[in-house]
Amino acid sequence: MATVYVRDVSDEALTVLKVRAAAENQSLQAYVRDVIEREAAMPTLEEAAAAAAHVAALNTESGPVTSDDVTSAIDEGRGRG
Repeated sequence: MATVYVRDVSDEALTVLKVRAAAENQSLQAYVRDVIEREAAMPTLEEAAAAAAHVAALNTESGPVTSDDVTSAIDEGRGRG
């Protein structure tokens, strides 16, 4: 694992992080590590759009995936299909 040092964090931001860490029964270090890990695991809008474009470009037996296919899949996933 790498070590990251962050300089010049405002007193206000540090106080907020300490309060949030205490509310989660975590040390500041553990809380900030979790925040960084969650952020790194979440795709950016550009990454999500690229993944969606890749999926849309895939062919199915009936041809390319359409927006209707996507809408139907969403509705099905929500129990409306």
